[in-house]
Amino acid sequence: MRLRSLLAFLGSLCGAHLVLAQPLLKPAPPQTNIRIDKSLVLVPVTVCDRFNRALTGLAKEHFRVFDDKVEQTVTSLWADDAPLAIGLVFDTSASMDKKLQRSRLAADAFFEVANPADEFFLVEFNDRPKLSVPLTGDAREIQNQLLFTASKGRTALLDAIYLALHEIKKSSKGRKALLVISDGGDNCSRYRANEIKNMVRESEVQIYGIGIYETGGSRAMMPEEIYGPTLLADLAEISGGRQFPVDNLKDLPDIAAKIGTELRNRYVLAFSPMAAQRDGRYHRLQVKLVPPPEAPPMHAYWRAGYFAPAE
Repeated sequence: MRLRSLLAFLGSLCGAHLVLAQPLLKPAPPQTNIRIDKSLVLVPVTVCDRFNRALTGLAKEHFRVFDDKVEQTVTSLWADDAPLAIGLVFDTSASMDKKLQRSRLAADAFFEVANPADEFFLVEFNDRPKLSVPLTGDAREIQNQLLFTASKGRTALLDAIYLALHEIKKSSKGRKALLVISDGGDNCSRYRANEIKNMVRESEVQIYGIGIYETGGSRAMMPEEIYGPTLLADLAEISGGRQFPVDNLKDLPDIAAKIGTELRNRYVLAFSPMAAQRDGRYHRLQVKLVPPPEAPPMHAYWRAGYFAPAE
């Protein structure tokens, strides 16, 4: 399977041949999150079709990248399936009661497409976050822990993400991601949204969210419930990940499996900045696609920006 994916990717250099991503692609060099390596900036990018399926087979001429609105020249591109450190941030608040079983199945589906070299940990949260399973190479430890999970209390989502961002620093893996499964906003965290957003900008952690939201049609919604989808979507977008709102609980395992596959099928674009970048500032990035002729509709996802090193 690796060989077929690699051949499809190389074939795209001679002509556009888009393929749906398989769980594994050609491994990239380690440490491929957004950063400046001397004068080279590396930008991870995921491309999906309208069914949220990751696409491979694009070449560097199919991408345009802008650094603070100034277009840069993409010097190289490769596929990336380096091992990951993955933190599952799992909501166990009282409102999750009837959603826990499907949420457990979603976690199982996510781990089924894991790389054998990945690392995992589990943060559960209600009134407070708890590191239930520290970093481990065996996802079954997390699956076993989730069997005993009970729902109670309120929702400290931001505190849970804070804890997860600190735990993931302990991993030596070059790629890091969080999967957040929650049904609403935050109503009892000590940390504020802006504090966590700044932490996400400064980290190299990609955040994916599965939001199990209520419509509120039969009752008045609390402010944190109304703001919940926006909060999780903002955190995911800043990090280069994204949020998947869930309308039907039966869709949870399928969405989780798609996220797992997407994490293992991304491109890395490299460019040398035209202007001096060692200014210590936060640089905003934009990636635009130049699809090949007759290609299906597609969309790119990338990290919002990066901090340049200071002299």
